Amino acid sequence: MVRLIRESWAVVEPHSDDVARFFYGMLFSLSPATRELFAVNMEVQRSRLLRALVHVIQMVDRPDELLPFLHQLGRDHRKFGVVTVHYEAVGTALLAAIKKYAGDTWTPHVERAWAEAYTVMASAMTEAASNDEGPAWYNGEIVQHERLSWDVAVIRIRTDHPVPYHAGQYVSVEVPQRPRLWRYLTPANAPSDDGTLEFHVRSVHGGWVSRALVAHARPGDQWRIGAPMGRLGVDREHGRDVVMVAGGTGLTPMRSIIDDLAQYGENPHVHLFYGGRTREDLYELENLQRVAVSNPWLSVTPVLENDPNVSGVEHGTLAEVVTRYGGAWEDRDVLVSGSPAMIRATVSKMLVAGTALDRIHYDPFALD
Repeated sequence: MVRLIRESWAVVEPHSDDVARFFYGMLFSLSPATRELFAVNMEVQRSRLLRALVHVIQMVDRPDELLPFLHQLGRDHRKFGVVTVHYEAVGTALLAAIKKYAGDTWTPHVERAWAEAYTVMASAMTEAASNDEGPAWYNGEIVQHERLSWDVAVIRIRTDHPVPYHAGQYVSVEVPQRPRLWRYLTPANAPSDDGTLEFHVRSVHGGWVSRALVAHARPGDQWRIGAPMGRLGVDREHGRDVVMVAGGTGLTPMRSIIDDLAQYGENPHVHLFYGGRTREDLYELENLQRVAVSNPWLSVTPVLENDPNVSGVEHGTLAEVVTRYGGAWEDRDVLVSGSPAMIRATVSKMLVAGTALDRIHYDPFALD
């Protein structure tokens, strides 16, 4: 089953944008009510579907990692109002979309493999959703909006009830400036007793939500926050030493984990490579260096890609600098967070350097 799925997906993947468009067109035709679950602009939603599919295909033979991901996805989808009956339409639309672009590789055996795989996916998601006794989302209010630069803001939210996330996890948010355009953001702080979440948001080109948050979000705005997702983290008791690779505001899960570890005297050693294009992108560098001074388990290496005149930093891409420093980092776990392009480049470079795939960890929805 694994081989058939991966071989057929290799044929389909070059047409992935068309697959996503066909899938949603078919879904809304089969179940018109599902159209109301999504925003008018479907571009990010299509991208999110493809990332989820790729992530599932990568883990289809690793159930210990796949099932927790599907359980989280099922719990998260409750915020859309997704119910069990929707999954049948989703499965029909998904198989139809893959079949359309699989060409001659689509055989009865391939169809059976995809159908069985989707049955496992849907069962895991619906079971997790039905067993979750927590709310479909949490309500929160902006208590502080601090604009660090023209394109970066720090936003602090206080929720009615603490969101049960672990340091390194991310959540989906819906904001009043862009109703129904849920976006994934990662808290930059460890969980706190008062339910405060700190988000670092960069305004990206074409980012409907990020631009609105940086420029127009204000104290008093009410947010909806979905169930926590993601598996980035550090095992204090039994884990290996860790390499963290963070680009720009992709720092947030790493900062949350470091914030959590800083409560303890002894931890695995953590080497953070913190990168950006220019010195201005490293907006948290001084704070991280202060943490490192009082916590000998933490090392911080700043990396700049396009600012050659700055001293006291490494120059090049994060992928280049990380592998230049430690090669394959054979004795470490590697956590990666940043833009999709940065994650792809870093993972690819590390695999070529000899890092084992199962030592590299990143989340598929860390940045939209």
